[in-house]
Amino acid sequence: MSETVDAEPIICTLDGGSFKARMVWIADLNSRALKKARRQDLRLELQYAPSAIGDVRQMIAQEQECCAFLSFDLTVQRRSLKLVITAPEAARGAAETVFEPFQEKTPQPAACGCTGGCGA
Repeated sequence: MSETVDAEPIICTLDGGSFKARMVWIADLNSRALKKARRQDLRLELQYAPSAIGDVRQMIAQEQECCAFLSFDLTVQRRSLKLVITAPEAARGAAETVFEPFQEKTPQPAACGCTGGCGA
């Protein structure tokens, strides 16, 4: 007899406006602190400046709430923060779309027209 484990659904639970605001916020963080991004299949490795530790932790917490299917592993290194985001096999077809915002460095305008983290 095999045991079945329920996997998290491959979906972001943010509504349209919240999703746009989050993407702007992540792009702003990346423009300030992302040093390097490297994608390997279902794994994305990001290196941030150590000064961004609070924002990176905030991003992880927020993303774990809306995209529970992703796993996040943060390693604090001497000269950088290493964040590894892993998507499950079930997300293979959407991996490019899922990982793209985490590599974006150009903030896109939010619904209100600004490029800051106003939350609109």
